Amino acid sequence: MGEPPVDEYHCRQQESVLRELERAAPGAPLLALGQTVFWDEPVKAGVVQSLRRAGIDREFVAGVHDTDYFAKGARSGKSSGFEAMAHNDTTTKGLWSAAGEFSALLGSETVVSRDRLQAAGAKVGWIQSERPGFLDEVTEAWGWRGVVSFERSLKVTAEKPLGPLFPVLFRTFEWALETSLAMISGPHRRDAEEVAAHLQSMVCEASEDAGTLGDLYQRLLPKMFDLVAGEPLGLTATSTTRLLRFNSETANLPRFNLLSAFLDPRSEAQAKTAYDSAVGSGEAYTLDRFGTGAVPFDLWIPGIGRGTLRLGTKGGLVMAPKPVGFSYKARPKTPAELAAVIEKKFGPDCVLVGKAVTLIGMLAAEFVFVFHEGASGYTGTSRKFHQLLAEAGACPKLNPVLRVRYEPWQALADCCAWFKLPEPLRRPFGADELCGASFAARLPETQKKQKAILTELGTIRRPLELVRWLESHLGGQWQCLAGQYVALHGDVAKIRDSLAVLKSTKNSLVADIRKAAQDRVEAERAKGRHWREKMFDKSPTEEDWIERERLTQIADDAASRLGAMKAEWKRLQAEQDALVTGPEAAKGRQRRTDIALEAELARVRLVREAVITTDGLDKAGHRPSAWWFPLVCPNGSWYRATMARAVYRLESLI
Repeated sequence: MGEPPVDEYHCRQQESVLRELERAAPGAPLLALGQTVFWDEPVKAGVVQSLRRAGIDREFVAGVHDTDYFAKGARSGKSSGFEAMAHNDTTTKGLWSAAGEFSALLGSETVVSRDRLQAAGAKVGWIQSERPGFLDEVTEAWGWRGVVSFERSLKVTAEKPLGPLFPVLFRTFEWALETSLAMISGPHRRDAEEVAAHLQSMVCEASEDAGTLGDLYQRLLPKMFDLVAGEPLGLTATSTTRLLRFNSETANLPRFNLLSAFLDPRSEAQAKTAYDSAVGSGEAYTLDRFGTGAVPFDLWIPGIGRGTLRLGTKGGLVMAPKPVGFSYKARPKTPAELAAVIEKKFGPDCVLVGKAVTLIGMLAAEFVFVFHEGASGYTGTSRKFHQLLAEAGACPKLNPVLRVRYEPWQALADCCAWFKLPEPLRRPFGADELCGASFAARLPETQKKQKAILTELGTIRRPLELVRWLESHLGGQWQCLAGQYVALHGDVAKIRDSLAVLKSTKNSLVADIRKAAQDRVEAERAKGRHWREKMFDKSPTEEDWIERERLTQIADDAASRLGAMKAEWKRLQAEQDALVTGPEAAKGRQRRTDIALEAELARVRLVREAVITTDGLDKAGHRPSAWWFPLVCPNGSWYRATMARAVYRLESLI
């Protein structure tokens, strides 16, 4: 038998993994948890549909990570308000927007770093000095905006008031929609506009009476799942403020078992050592960086904020924006004991949130995380931590992660959409407008060529090589500019040859001048000796006077020759200066420099296009914004084709 059709093959593969999950984690609910509804989380509606097709009755929980911070890294003198910002490798390098990021169709948060430009041979320092601000544009992530807060205090999504934020958030969503609509052409453009209008209405309706950003996202999440799926899924949304609420009623849930390892005196030292060993070589801080007694968990206290939990012998601290403390008679040894202390001091609505490395292990004790490929960059570090903890005998049982890999760009082969490509993709694809099937067909070869361009550019260092490369690959104006540059290069070579002749002549003349100067000195010395021996206080003879005249003539002739040689050297120097600093030479040099700079600017634009076409499209494909699917193909064909090609796999956390 031949290979089954793509959709049938992948449906079997998906069902096989889901059946394997039944054995590995029987009954454990699946959990899709994200900071925002406007990114990739609702695409996991496909997993819900796969479960139902396979007849597997397993709960699927869609949640908002509303105890994560809204944003970090906004550089501004402002102390209040919100703004949508691009992300580049210069002025907004430290930008991080978790709950307010938006990607237009085909876009992603792929910054074209200065390191990447330099690896492709770009003279970044020269460009920066000649074109201040140019690198802001060139390194910017295409098709991405993140809403940031200028408030001095950091707030999590659950406590971010929606009122002042919503206008900026909505305008940024409109920007993403309009940017995406500008790419959609063909017979379904009007349908796409109707979907965009529906999305806007849906967001506006959900915002009514929503007090916080977290409220808005919880209202939108089931609706976004249904819109993408093309059918009502009957999901209800939850949040980490509910899932991780920490009080006397919840403390004994398995999700807090990982905390036990850091409280129990029998395992505390091993747990802290395992954590520090796991994060030591990564971006996360070791526990000593958080202060004495720190454990890898934050506590969020309503009205006070979120901060690292630190436990001492007689009391603890929560390192919120304004740290708060609590006391106890003996250090808690179990989650229940700690919860009783926290609840007594701060009430029953506090939330215990694992830091990036421990949050996964907390929830994986009860849930099966559904992650897209490339999602959750801390998974590897978290796995290492759990493995070290298991070796010490202190790791709770953890469910595996369900990874889902999508190929949405290849799925466009089954989509009837047409696209007007955005500027960074036009040259790589060699088209301004094409259909979805052509996009899918061209993408592999296009990405291959763009990677080759990055490699080739990285080997080019000399301006002449770069100009000739641009001529051979781009043609157009570069045929003219290459001709000019080669001619100017030839003129420079001629000048260089002339300079070499002049310098050689000057060097020979210097040797002659030294000899003439020596001859003159010898002549003056001979004249002086004769004066002392024959003339001074003597009675010189006629022969003596004749000899003196002869010596005088020799000295005068030597001085004359020396003067002529020096005059010739000055003339040669003036000729050399004219070659180097004359108006024609200066004009030629400036033109040559201008062309070289044009070539460097062209190089960085090519690098930008190549990175966006390769890394950018790959990242966008791994984690596509869910609303792209109904916008591009309102009939659901792109979504269904993408889900049919999805590949599932299980990933162990221990």
